[in-house]
Amino acid sequence: MARVAARLSVDGEQSTHPVDEVLPLPKLALYGFQHVLAFYAGAVIVPIIVGNALKLSPEQLVYLINADLFTCGIASIIQAWGIGRIGARLPLIQGVTFTAVSPMIAIGLGAGGGTAALLVIYGAVITAGIATFAFAWLPAKAFRTVMRLFPPVVTGTVITVLGIVLIPVGLNDAAGGLGSPDFGDPKNFAYAGGTMLFILVLMKIGKPFLSSISILLGLVGGTAVAFLLGDAKFGDVGNSGWIGVTTPFHFGVPKFEWFPIVLMLIVMLITMVETTGDTYAVGDIVGKEVDSETVARALRADGAATALGGVLNSFPYVAFAENVGLVRMTKVKSRFVVVAAGVFMIILGLLPKAAAIVAAVPHGVLGGAATVMFGMVALAGIQTLGKVDLKEEKNALIVGVSLAFALLPATVPVFFTKHMDPDLSSLLNSGVTLGATAAIVLNLIFNGLAEDDVPAIPEVPAAPEAAEAAESTEAPAEPAGSAAAAEAVSPAVPAQVAAAPAGAEKADDAATPAP
Repeated sequence: MARVAARLSVDGEQSTHPVDEVLPLPKLALYGFQHVLAFYAGAVIVPIIVGNALKLSPEQLVYLINADLFTCGIASIIQAWGIGRIGARLPLIQGVTFTAVSPMIAIGLGAGGGTAALLVIYGAVITAGIATFAFAWLPAKAFRTVMRLFPPVVTGTVITVLGIVLIPVGLNDAAGGLGSPDFGDPKNFAYAGGTMLFILVLMKIGKPFLSSISILLGLVGGTAVAFLLGDAKFGDVGNSGWIGVTTPFHFGVPKFEWFPIVLMLIVMLITMVETTGDTYAVGDIVGKEVDSETVARALRADGAATALGGVLNSFPYVAFAENVGLVRMTKVKSRFVVVAAGVFMIILGLLPKAAAIVAAVPHGVLGGAATVMFGMVALAGIQTLGKVDLKEEKNALIVGVSLAFALLPATVPVFFTKHMDPDLSSLLNSGVTLGATAAIVLNLIFNGLAEDDVPAIPEVPAAPEAAEAAESTEAPAEPAGSAAAAEAVSPAVPAQVAAAPAGAEKADDAATPAP
């Protein structure tokens, strides 16, 4: 059923790797490692920024990075594989959210820095993760009511904002990495431009397999050229240990203080919007219908991963928009590729030497590949907005004003750093936070709550013969996001059933739709 529709991409093209297909081991490994490289910089940058701000030692910083990668792997497997009603069962990589960086630094500095600050942060992270997990278990009717806050005009705007906010991150890497001595050196832009050009050429003239691993080949090729020219350094590999095991509460017992907890709860509200948008976007890309139950499973995985992150010395987790762009580019839609990526991340989290090799990719090379992917993230948001009637002035205003709010922190940073209370600044000094908040509030003002995504319909028992017939029926090409593209159903079943929760396993498919 869902396998048939999953073969359709957003523009009607056929995919050889639908969402529920288990690929041969060599392809799983190759595609999975490409996902790891695509998100690696984003994964390690949060512990690096937070650790440096809290004045941690180099050894403590390495431990934070290993703990982050290890937990990323577990979280991604939970999200993509699914455990019962936890996990969206979509190709979604889990990573530490950038939204939490400023609040965590504010919490940590308020606690005096060092490992003592980490204990306060972890107490807030664990509490916020448990709260998110509990929220996603609300009764179906109540949860769907909350999710009506996020129609396509909101989720599309948030995804577009994510792409726009991430593109400068890629460009900073292309320039050599913010704060590096050679930042802005034309040599870095040459590496970035060469990597980007190589990727685009592979996408244009390469065979489907080469196109699908174009990011990986771009990173490997760019790093090889940099190494030959003396600009890729692998000296840290020899200085790193072979094994670094992450143990629970390595830095001590977490401390639970009310203001850090409130601040982290607000952060998780924003990350819920991010994950909701990314879930809809990747569902669109792989041709699988996403409804409130699918989103609830994704958010449960977020909450579980965040609570686990606090236990394993890491930070809040969210579905990573960067890898949504990679799925869109490569058209490799199998969720088991993300499971393979999760295994690689766990291994990297246990092997500091292996992580050091990946970390040796020069900033310029990484920035060239990242800029392409982040642009594709913004495109995914624009495609979601394509479902919205932007000729309606109220919808156009929602999108336009939200984008303006999202650009405020990057355009006028002095407003947040010098003219705002530090606690408030730690929360609002984020383009994603302001853009998402503006989109939700403006949509409520102009449009009110969206219609429920699961209509009340009578229960229709599915006969075994009908289910078998549906599995073997090739559905005609339908636009992604339509009911027909989401499920291939028996002719005896009313069309409205296609709007019922999708993305679950057979046990979930057989469940009666919530009223």
